[in-house]
Amino acid sequence: MTEIYVRHVELLGFEKRFYPSQHYVYMFLVKWSDQSEKLIYRKYPEIHAFHKTLKEMFPIEAGEIDAKDRIIPSLPAPKWLDNHKTTETRQSTLAEYIRSLLNLPTKISRCLLVRNFFKVRPEDENPPAPHPFKRNETYVMSKDKARGITTDITGPIMLESYRAIADYTKSSKYELNLKAGDLVDIVEKSQNGWWFCQCENHRGWAPAAYLEPLDDPNEAEEPEPNYAGELYKTIKAYTAVEKDEMTLEAGETIEVIHKLLDGWWVVRKGEETGYFPSMFLHKTGEKREVDEENIMRRKTPPPRRSTIRNAQSIHAKGRQRISQDTYRRNSRRFLQDRGRPVSQLKKNSRTPGLSPLRERKTNGEPTSPNDDLKKKETTPIIPPRPSPELIMERCTENTRRKISIRNSS
Repeated sequence: MTEIYVRHVELLGFEKRFYPSQHYVYMFLVKWSDQSEKLIYRKYPEIHAFHKTLKEMFPIEAGEIDAKDRIIPSLPAPKWLDNHKTTETRQSTLAEYIRSLLNLPTKISRCLLVRNFFKVRPEDENPPAPHPFKRNETYVMSKDKARGITTDITGPIMLESYRAIADYTKSSKYELNLKAGDLVDIVEKSQNGWWFCQCENHRGWAPAAYLEPLDDPNEAEEPEPNYAGELYKTIKAYTAVEKDEMTLEAGETIEVIHKLLDGWWVVRKGEETGYFPSMFLHKTGEKREVDEENIMRRKTPPPRRSTIRNAQSIHAKGRQRISQDTYRRNSRRFLQDRGRPVSQLKKNSRTPGLSPLRERKTNGEPTSPNDDLKKKETTPIIPPRPSPELIMERCTENTRRKISIRNSS
């Protein structure tokens, strides 16, 4: 009876595991000569150890005696510490190595060492126990990349895993019930704070405030505050429930300064800031492709994290949150540096209705109301002087260089 041999090996991708410690394994689909197909997992260091042993078994074909005789392909040595990037970029090299290996003469490609290396092991069929809080993450390699073809099309998107921090009871058939500690895969992150999740065999919408990342309490996708602001228009009125929220009527134009993933954005009106549900906002200047009824199919915004009772996080340190006092302070500082609008200047002036120029005394005598009315059309309003930092920011590179040389001398 002839020994079965490896007929074909396909690199499917890699898997990130967290038990007993974080590491990466490559997934191979091995097709044998008896038409059987097996899935195996191998770490890169053991693949390289196999490669070194193969070179020792066949020194001539490895080029150890004469480099011209080498036919065994090369394989880079493993790094001291593997990370996601190196594991991903190494896939095409590893796929090419396996392909070249199986195309070698049969005395090498069908030898006992190769057969034993690609045989199914007990740990391939029964992987180690999973991490108590983290799921293994699988990344599938695209076929074009496996063949060495450069393309902009990537493989399937890997779903992120999140953990529920508290129980959530759904209020409609489209939502998902959650229990504290449940691990869910995120299918879609909507800007309104409702995320489409999959928990085992169940799918539905769940509030983002009830979910936390596994690696870190802070969301990597959350941007930094943009105090310049983006203009949005309210499409539905909302009355503040918490002290740090804003009450706005439908049709008001406001500025969004921080877009948070839980669907509660920080908005600014004048110099005041506060939270407002993003599902009630529409960006000005953008065409609405669907009618308001479809946008407003959800009548209530998602709950905020501050309203969740008995929240249980696996992270010792909570997520970093910016207070409304910080938002307001930084926002006002930005407005002052940029130069506040005339309405704000009038609001804060010492004499109501008069510009800073008209507040000044002329030869020690105050200006009369009649004089002020006469000069109303002709007297220009002096804008606030920009800060030195803002002036330098608006200068050209050549001007900055000259000022720097002058200051240094």
